[in-house]
Amino acid sequence: MKKGMIGGQAVLEGVMMKAPKKLAMAVRKEDKSIETWEQPYVSWKKRAKIYDWPIIRGVVTFLEALVVGVKVLMQSAKMYDEEAAEEYGPSKLDKKVAEKTGSTAENVAIFFSLLLSLVLAVGLFTVIPAVTTSFLRGVVHSNVLLSLIEGIIRLIIFFGYIISISFLKDIRRVFQYHGAEHKTINCYESEKELNVENAQSFSTLNPRCGTAFLLVVMVVSILVFSLLGWNNIILRILFKIMLLPVVAGISFELIRWAGKTEKGLAKILIWPGMMLQKLTTKEPDDGQVEVAIRAFLLAKDGGLDEEA
Repeated sequence: MKKGMIGGQAVLEGVMMKAPKKLAMAVRKEDKSIETWEQPYVSWKKRAKIYDWPIIRGVVTFLEALVVGVKVLMQSAKMYDEEAAEEYGPSKLDKKVAEKTGSTAENVAIFFSLLLSLVLAVGLFTVIPAVTTSFLRGVVHSNVLLSLIEGIIRLIIFFGYIISISFLKDIRRVFQYHGAEHKTINCYESEKELNVENAQSFSTLNPRCGTAFLLVVMVVSILVFSLLGWNNIILRILFKIMLLPVVAGISFELIRWAGKTEKGLAKILIWPGMMLQKLTTKEPDDGQVEVAIRAFLLAKDGGLDEEA
């Protein structure tokens, strides 16, 4: 079977699966029943030829994943508990902005969620490492070495964040559903009958996971940002922000190639990302795997005649 046709994402007490023509999600409700949701979907890369060009498709895929990710998280909250979903759904401010702009409250909520996420990410992984490293300019005079130190600080922040949130009970359950998602996909791609028992025999790790992509972004950024100078820290930060799409695009191409090959150099490239998944995936129970399989089969019904 062709790999990469279906990808997924862990959500609140469930799993979303994305096929070439369909989004599908299954969520375990408080009463232990499984509720499903589905809708037709066309990948952004299919909406314009330029979106599927090398490098550009990496940026498009990353932005698409962010938008779809926020949308399905909000939807999963509604499916799990309609009353508790208020804290995940549009706020009063979102609704007021929607009224003024003529947009929907959900789209406004997604926009502000993405904006806040991007601002926090830039602050944590771009501004803080750059400013911290700039204090060493009087001691370290090599731009390449400074960039390496900056990259190490960025990696420390990244790993520290992942390890910290993994102690939260709710996040741990999300990580279990993440593992269930991978087991399901691995089982299907191995052409074994897709059931809970078979899926549980597979690994929680998958070479095309978004976690691996983030780690590759971290490494590629060290190489790309080493080309920038350190004379003006403000300009360096601005140029780094401008180059983020380039970094994302290059990283996507590397992961795309490695995920299809998985041999030789490609295997070496994806190994760190696979190891990182040991932090972002946990062994799921049978009920969580059952949810992942329900989502997968629902998405699969949309057809697998092209790459997702």
